[in-house]
Amino acid sequence: MKTILITLAVVIIVGLGGYLIYANFIAKDSNERADNNTEQTATSTVDAIDDEEEVDKTKTVIGTSAEGESITAYHYGEGEKELLFVGGIHGGYSWNTVLVAYELMDYLEANQNDLPDNVRVTVIPVMNPDGLKEVVGTSTRFSRTDVPTSAAATISGRFNSNEVDLNRNFDCEWQEEGTWQSRTVSGGSSAFSEPESQAVRDYVLGNKPAAAVVWYSAAGGVFASNCRQGVLQETRELTNLYAEASGYRPYAEFNFYDITGDMVNWLAKENVPAISVLLTNHTDVEWDKNRAGIEALLEFYAE
Repeated sequence: MKTILITLAVVIIVGLGGYLIYANFIAKDSNERADNNTEQTATSTVDAIDDEEEVDKTKTVIGTSAEGESITAYHYGEGEKELLFVGGIHGGYSWNTVLVAYELMDYLEANQNDLPDNVRVTVIPVMNPDGLKEVVGTSTRFSRTDVPTSAAATISGRFNSNEVDLNRNFDCEWQEEGTWQSRTVSGGSSAFSEPESQAVRDYVLGNKPAAAVVWYSAAGGVFASNCRQGVLQETRELTNLYAEASGYRPYAEFNFYDITGDMVNWLAKENVPAISVLLTNHTDVEWDKNRAGIEALLEFYAE
């Protein structure tokens, strides 16, 4: 009997020891697995941050429209001199200004290695996404076949969804009621009352571009900017340079009728050399002409 009890005790002791060894092994393995998972999660988080930073280098959502559509700026090059190009301030009414901006983006994508090292180009192809969507059914890239054949059908797309003409909403001689040809249009409740103009204002003030080009239609010319303080010398140079290269006629100012709250004139007020490029009509993109003008500006700022 004594022998049986001793044997039983030995078995229990051995079994308990084995269990403790096994439990310690399992705990260690679990800890190692947890550490590996934590490390993998941390690595994934770092990768995600890196990816996000990379995206931020190529495009920036600078704001949203009155209807909540994104207003996006696309960046090319990493130089210290930023050239800003803006299309679609009048949405679907001037839809060809959006397409010429997208043509510029295609050109820059294909020729990034040829950009001057000291230049960064930023393109905002659609400043008025609500007005564009009103006419072509989308706030992003579209085809000519999406555009109504009737010119009258595009007029409502000139304004944002608050019925404000965004090119009457900037802080240069702003008025609540502005003029477009022979019509009276809304300039908003105050300068920069609209989220679209606020987005551009904040981007310009935060990034201080070396120069800006804004596309409109239609008059077939390059117009210098000023806010009743005279035209900047550099603006004169840009106006003549772009006009000579593109074949458009240069103008010292837009004086076909009085305008208030103009975006390009506000840029002049902020001492940003800026020009308005008005396409010849409302249907042609005139990319070859504008490419020549853009290349002239790139060469000018490469010096």
